[in-house]
Amino acid sequence: MFDENINEGLRASDENRDDTDKLPVQEVGSTIKQEDKVQEASEGSEEASSTKAVQNIESQNSKKAPYNSSNSSSLGLGIVLGAVSGIFLTAIIFTIFFGSRLLTTVESDYSGKTSQNSGDSKAKDDKKPRAGANEEELPMDDINSKLQSLQKIIAKDYLFDENMEDVENGIYKGFMSGLGDPYTVYYTEKEYKDLMQETSGTYYGIGAMINKNVNTGIITIFKVFAGSPAEEAGIKPGDIIYKVGDVEVSGMDLEILVGTYIKGAEGSSVEITVLRGDDAQELTFSVTRRSIEVPTVESKVLDDNIGYIKVNQFDEVTYPQFRDTVEDFKQKSISKLVIDLRDNPGGLLSATIDMLDYILPEGIVVYTADKNGKREDFYSEEKSKLDMDIVVLINGESASASEVFSGAIKDFKYGTLVGTKSFGKGIVQSVVPLKDGSAVKITTQHYYTPSGFDLHSKGIEPDEVVELDEGAVKGEASDNQLNRAIEILKSK
Repeated sequence: MFDENINEGLRASDENRDDTDKLPVQEVGSTIKQEDKVQEASEGSEEASSTKAVQNIESQNSKKAPYNSSNSSSLGLGIVLGAVSGIFLTAIIFTIFFGSRLLTTVESDYSGKTSQNSGDSKAKDDKKPRAGANEEELPMDDINSKLQSLQKIIAKDYLFDENMEDVENGIYKGFMSGLGDPYTVYYTEKEYKDLMQETSGTYYGIGAMINKNVNTGIITIFKVFAGSPAEEAGIKPGDIIYKVGDVEVSGMDLEILVGTYIKGAEGSSVEITVLRGDDAQELTFSVTRRSIEVPTVESKVLDDNIGYIKVNQFDEVTYPQFRDTVEDFKQKSISKLVIDLRDNPGGLLSATIDMLDYILPEGIVVYTADKNGKREDFYSEEKSKLDMDIVVLINGESASASEVFSGAIKDFKYGTLVGTKSFGKGIVQSVVPLKDGSAVKITTQHYYTPSGFDLHSKGIEPDEVVELDEGAVKGEASDNQLNRAIEILKSK
């Protein structure tokens, strides 16, 4: 999960289309042909000029030569040859003139036919940005023309029935996918309604937490809650979700997967197919949906009177649950605390800030900035400050809001980070509703830690790197990362 802001200021509009980019092919074609004709006419003119120049030179030489009676026969022959040359020259001029006219007619007819066959396709030169045009604008006319061509091919040759609604939605989804950002997606009207559906008792789940590898698209169950329908059905942490019902879900947006396919009416069943183990054994489970109260905060008291809080995700109930747990620890004179954010995929930024405000002294705990540099700061108030020694556990699956929390603790030097480098998701998504009831979720801002560190694609480095031992169980006695956290706290 990650922070999503309903941003009314980013509403999309269909009223700003620009249909002024068309350039008829026939006009471009005619210009090209005219250039060819000019070249041909020039060649003919050079030929004629050359002939005339030879004749002039001969005439001038004949004027300079003294008259000789012995040349009379040659003169007669010259007259004959001159007459023949004149006839020949006239034929050449006739051919060039009327041949050019004939060529023009044939080429114009061909140009017209080509124009009719190609429709409104644009010439190559028209793809160059015009003066004052935005060079980053998509060639929407070209795209529309190509889509029309593809639709003709589908209508003519496609073997199966075409679902027009699915095809249209596929265009929009592909459009957003083309940005190359796995967090920017298009929601159909139904998907958006499911996404925004409030948990008012209408929808129910299976009691498991999932995450997605943004590079492979693989969706994995990383936590199954005790006593949940998922546990009762036999689903285990580490299972890869392959299908829900008959729908393959690899690469699907998590909000769509959960809201549209996994959640449902109370008492209804959902078939979930998973791949398990190194041999990718395919298993299908029928899970009955029911009301699930997700425990976002789990806690216990460790040896040496050290408090332990596991934060599974940052949700609306996370801060009050965390605060109440810490206050309970304080009543028990616990002054050392382990906050476990391993495998925490993130959640609501507001819940994260509330927790940091409860823990840290006055100051900026995180800030965001958009592509125009517009910045928004989030603060901790001076009125509260948690007087405890703190160690925060993180790993490669600690993402988004978990990294905001860890980054603030580190920058304030208010605790020690132990484990491995975090995931590196430091961006904010905003949901933008569209007029037809659909919506897009689009990345709009970067997160920055108080020191100005942009954690996206970098992650938060722990103060002390500790790899989890093979076979170790998190939160149990074999958990060497937790054991190192305890040692650090005992030394304070």
